[in-house]
Parts: sequence; C-alpha cells; structure tokens
Amino acid sequence: MSLPQPIIDRIKLLEEKYTAMGQDLLSYLDGLLYADVCTYWDYIHIDTLLSLQQPRTKFPDEEVFIMYHQVTELYFKLALHELQQIVDKGPDAAFMAARLQRVNRYFAVLTSSFDIMGDGMEREQFQKFRMSLLPASGFQSAQYRTIEIYATDFIRLVDKDVRASFEGKNSSLEELFEHIYWKAGATELSTGKKTLTLRQFEEKYSKQLIETAQRLQTTNMWAIFKSLPKADQERDDLRIAMKQLDVNVNINWPLVHFRSAAKYLQANPADIAATGGTNWQKYLPPRFQKRIFYPELWSQDEMDNWGKGWVDEVFAK
Repeated sequence: MSLPQPIIDRIKLLEEKYTAMGQDLLSYLDGLLYADVCTYWDYIHIDTLLSLQQPRTKFPDEEVFIMYHQVTELYFKLALHELQQIVDKGPDAAFMAARLQRVNRYFAVLTSSFDIMGDGMEREQFQKFRMSLLPASGFQSAQYRTIEIYATDFIRLVDKDVRASFEGKNSSLEELFEHIYWKAGATELSTGKKTLTLRQFEEKYSKQLIETAQRLQTTNMWAIFKSLPKADQERDDLRIAMKQLDVNVNINWPLVHFRSAAKYLQANPADIAATGGTNWQKYLPPRFQKRIFYPELWSQDEMDNWGKGWVDEVFAK
C-alpha cells in the first residue's frame, strides 16, 4: 500500500529534523507506537488539581476562599508568562501591545469575578475560618509582587512618602526594597512594627524579589517602552494597553479587595482582627497610595484623581 503524499512529506521533514539533532527518527516513531493516547484528565492533572483544596475548618465557605485564591495565582502565572515573553522578545511594539492586552484580559477576568469571593461567602463563616489561617494572607502573593516588578522601574514601587528622597540617586535595590510600598500594608496598627505576615514573606521571598528586580532593571515594561523608537511609543494600542495595566494592577485589583474587606471586616479598625490587626484601610485604596507605574502616560488631573472614578462608581451602587 502506497502512503499518501502528505504523510511521505511529513516523514521527510521529521527525518530532516531528527537528523539535524543527531537523533534516530525510527526510535521516535517506535515511541509513538508505544505511547498511550493523551486524555484530558491526564493532561490537565485533574485528580491532582482537585486534591489541592485542604480546608482547615469545617465551614463550607472556606473552600470558596481557597479555590478563588488558587485560581488567582494561576492567572498571575499566566500574566507572568506573557510579561516574560515581552522581555525575551525585546523591543517590539506590536508584540508588546498584544501580550499586554492578554495580561489585561487576565486581570479583567479576576476583577470581574471577584464577587465569587467578595459576595460568595457568609460573613459569619468568613470571620471564623479566617482566624484559623493567621498569619497567612493574600498579601504574601509573591507572584503579584513579581508582576509589579516586571511592570515598572523599581523606584515607582517605593512608598510615595519617601520616594522623592531616592529619585535621581544611585540607591541600591536592597535599599529601595526596604522602603517598598507594600510593607505599610503589613504593619501593626498599635505599634507600627512588622507583622509576622510580613516577616515570613520577607524571609521567604526578599532575596528572590530583589534578584528579579536586578534582572529587570533594563528590561521591565517601562524600560522596554522607553527603548522603542519615538513613533512606536506613540502607538495607540501600546499606550492604551500600558495604561490599562496600570489601572488593573494599581486601581481595580486593590479596590475589589478593599470593597470585600469593607464588607467582611467592617470599617472600624477595632473589627479587623481577621487581618492580623494590619492597616489595610490605608494600604488598599489607590487614593492613599498613589501608586502609578507610568506617570508620563497620564495627565496631572488623572493622577490627582487616581482611583476616584472607580470609587464613585462602585460605592454609589
């Protein structure tokens, strides 16, 4: 029986490929004969995936809490996958815009789905099972911190109250890291000392995050943008994608957390034991942080009212 020409053509191409690699095509064809077919459950590792939810209490809504955070971390991994492709590709405006649009879609899914957790748990259950998880906190998401480091020059992540004292200076990344904005979100209200949540996070991830920042000093999203030709920097698709990333990470994502915290933890600092006694009310709202990745892309009025439109829209409902 003669083989169809398309199959013969593919075999020739495969032979060229494996010969160039110094490999024997026949052995690989034998491998195809012996290999099992791929199934959905094996490829996605369904059994393993569905075994990763291990509640610490008997409250049913704890599983909602666990699974949504696991989904969140998977989307963060997708975002980092896209950002690393931009770094690997180098200055390419069209590619950068397309990959940033992907990242923005991931964040859009996360923020639009946050009601799964924000409105999907009984307040009484949450306040009870959350206490069994201390000092663990979503604050400790190293992937989210890594997304921030990929997005912008490290100086933009320094706390706004001290940032000016470092701008224009040749400060080390280690020194800047000591003043990074997120540390204010894990300090004790009564003493101003670092919480165990923060101390654990720093012990596990500080070295890794500083190394990432060093690697990305000249290849973070802003550095790549500034290395593009002026005409490419004016592309609407790229500028819109970068501004949307700024909004997604620095306004939308913190504020859906703020709205959820306001619901489950109330607005009185005396009622926020479930956060370990941290100052989340000053840490989450963008109007307090004024954390902006790309100030050169925004007008002064837009920066002065950073996050205000979101607050007006959501809290007016």
